[in-house]
Amino acid sequence: MVDHLAMSNDVTVTLPRIQERIPTVVVDDAHVVYRVYRGAAGNQSPVAAFRRMVTRTSAPNVREVHAVRGVTFTAYRGEAIGLIGTNGSGKSTLLRAIAGLLPVERGAVYTQGQPSLLGVNAALLNDLPGERNVMLGCLAMGMPPAEAQRKLPEIIEFSGINQRGDFSSLPMRTYSSGMSARLRFSIAAAKQHDVLLIDEALATGDKRFRKRSEKRVRELRESAGTVFLVSHQLSSVRDTCERTIWLESGEIRMDGPTEEVLPAYEAFTNGK
Repeated sequence: MVDHLAMSNDVTVTLPRIQERIPTVVVDDAHVVYRVYRGAAGNQSPVAAFRRMVTRTSAPNVREVHAVRGVTFTAYRGEAIGLIGTNGSGKSTLLRAIAGLLPVERGAVYTQGQPSLLGVNAALLNDLPGERNVMLGCLAMGMPPAEAQRKLPEIIEFSGINQRGDFSSLPMRTYSSGMSARLRFSIAAAKQHDVLLIDEALATGDKRFRKRSEKRVRELRESAGTVFLVSHQLSSVRDTCERTIWLESGEIRMDGPTEEVLPAYEAFTNGK
């Protein structure tokens, strides 16, 4: 798209129109602190907790873990962003803060709509069959019942859980961890999200499923959504995300194009 600027002497200058970038997630100096309570059981009783509230005193034997330290960035519509870092760097904690599941101690997190967090520990009902969990998952995401029923066969097919038999009619407790994770991703990916947060879910399937998943992430991004992907599989980040944020010890070490961030991260990990 272009704008035309009329000038004197019948000269028209054509100027490119700057494409508007729409923020979907703004993280502003966010700090997340875990508090681990230790000590005698009496110190953890409701009476003791109420007494501390009244007297405004802190609990004894409290250990604070500063998991996210002053993180600031803005994510835009249409981006797929990889979150990488060594174990304990704060990646999953940051995702949970963006999803609104963890409060920030200081700073703020602003999001467009309600982000959807998909992780390998996302809850499904083990006593219900897979196809029933698909329906419940779709309804929980706000799909009308008719749409959920229509999408049921394609979700089951995408997950691949029926490749070795009719597992969709069996209780979830009979599934392997990989089958369960594939089904969770397939349910979440069946709906367009303003912000989709994926925590290690692409690392659980075989190569064919990972390729399908990466293609679906690109489709979600191209449909004007924003996707965050936490993964230790750098190949998935490289194939899926054009931007990567590297967290280390709760702080942003690097934020930029994936082709620049991943080599720096690999050099760091290989040198440790």
